[in-house]
Amino acid sequence: MKTFLLICLAVIASIILLANLGPMIMLLISVAIAYYGVRKFVVADTTGKKVGWGIVILIGVSMSLSNIPALIGVVALVVLYYTYKKWQQEKDNYYKDDYLTWDKL
Repeated sequence: MKTFLLICLAVIASIILLANLGPMIMLLISVAIAYYGVRKFVVADTTGKKVGWGIVILIGVSMSLSNIPALIGVVALVVLYYTYKKWQQEKDNYYKDDYLTWDKL
């Protein structure tokens, strides 16, 4: 029964993840823009360059904050990861229990 529930949870999380794949790619791009802006901001020499890279940082951060569906997709990815780990743990426990049963016989 636990395996069936884990499979159902994995299927639902996979559907949610696939539905939010586009916004997740846009979130990745916006975080990359903000990260690149921060790296260039630290290296910039003049005040004008710092202001310009600060604007790029604000654009990247505002794009990433407005991407709520991508955050739902990230949560679905985390749920899918922990479901997989739990399923592997139960599978290992099943084989260990089976091994102990054969030793007792």
